[in-house]
Amino acid sequence: MKKCIFSMMMSWVLLAMTMASAFASDGVDWENQKVIVTGMGIAPPTAVNAAQARMLARRAAVVDGYRQMAEQINGVQVDAESTVENMMILSDIVRTKVSACIKGARVLDEQILPDGSYAVRMEVPMFGSSNSLAAAVLQRPAMRQPFPAPSPEEDEDETFPAYTSSVHMDIRIDTNMPDYTGNRSRISYAATNFSNDQIPRIPSYAAVQQPQYSKETSRGKSSRQSEPIMGDYTSLVVDCTGFGLCPAMSPVIKNEKGEAIYGVNNLDYDLVSTRGMTAYWRDLDVSGVARAGSKPLVVKCVSLSDNNINPVLTVADANRVLLENEQSHFLDKLNVIFVR
Repeated sequence: MKKCIFSMMMSWVLLAMTMASAFASDGVDWENQKVIVTGMGIAPPTAVNAAQARMLARRAAVVDGYRQMAEQINGVQVDAESTVENMMILSDIVRTKVSACIKGARVLDEQILPDGSYAVRMEVPMFGSSNSLAAAVLQRPAMRQPFPAPSPEEDEDETFPAYTSSVHMDIRIDTNMPDYTGNRSRISYAATNFSNDQIPRIPSYAAVQQPQYSKETSRGKSSRQSEPIMGDYTSLVVDCTGFGLCPAMSPVIKNEKGEAIYGVNNLDYDLVSTRGMTAYWRDLDVSGVARAGSKPLVVKCVSLSDNNINPVLTVADANRVLLENEQSHFLDKLNVIFVR
């Protein structure tokens, strides 16, 4: 009997540990682009038999899963300004679509716990061709905009050179040359501090050497030499480690001037709602990310903007991304990865 009780207790402990690990993975999984919850339910005391109790407990678990799914989805950041909850408040259409998305949650697994309660794990895809959160909240742009042209890297004051000059005057004095009155008298320089024997005479001619100019930019050389365009990159990896990047469904990449170089308006809407604009990853080893390809272009962000959602690149790096994309089109294909 003692052995039986001990075995049952160990089974309960293992089951509890399994459920705890399942609960730990619940929430918004940005790497796998899913929202996962675990609903819990118990049978009412009015259940007439074990089969009915199990059925009612399961129904209660599913209802609890819907409630938790709504809580998780409400907090998902759509862009720098809106969460799903904000968008549902502003639009009845969005609210209806999100509700349908929650009701269509897929059951991953379910089980009866030792105390008779029921557990159901459920998921909703953030992106996908059907029943995805993106299809419910992302609005189709009125018109797709082209990617911008590279931005000038130098400030305006760098385009105008600063000049330094030196003037040398070689003055020769002819003491026999009369002044304009015809007299050979000296000219008075009483206003100066010269002594009588230092007073200069009217020159017969003055050989003036033209100024010699040395051209220097006010801030020195250009901030960065242009790098050769490779034209064979398969994706873009933006290293945001150390900045506290907050994931969003519709982020924007900007340069230091505040100009957007990558946003939802530049992309194919159907592709965005199916794949997502970017993948979020844990480290710079992106070999496990399908959209990375064999040769990713890695750039380091210099800051984050808009509530730590949008990465900011140097103007030089942003320009390089745009130029490389003209050849390889990795931005058009949404082959973009943010490393957190």
